[in-house]
Amino acid sequence: VQLQASGGGLVQAGGSLRLSCTASGLPFKNYMGWFRQAPGKEREFVAAIRWSATTTTYADSVKGRFTISRDNAKNTVYLQMNSLKPEDTAVYYCAATLSSMVVPTTTGYPYWGQGTQVTVSS
Repeated sequence: VQLQASGGGLVQAGGSLRLSCTASGLPFKNYMGWFRQAPGKEREFVAAIRWSATTTTYADSVKGRFTISRDNAKNTVYLQMNSLKPEDTAVYYCAATLSSMVVPTTTGYPYWGQGTQVTVSS
């Protein structure tokens, strides 16, 4: 299984970015998620989406600002980030699990992408 994340960059506070994560070799029925890790902090859960896209889960810190979606035909999951804040600055990682329910912890995801840097300036 390989996960390839892209779309990070530098944006001003209040701006938007869309991250993409393309998977290869991943069984169809899966949960895909986004995590982030700021300097000096532990990696934290951001959002996850079920393979059918019928279930999405968000961390409280991003609810109402971030939207996770997926295109199974392209084996790609997206994270649309709006109203970005400086505290959203982090390396963002996509991850995947074959669990049948959402798992908001890093230990629940055996497959990880390489990370993409998001920097929000004030």
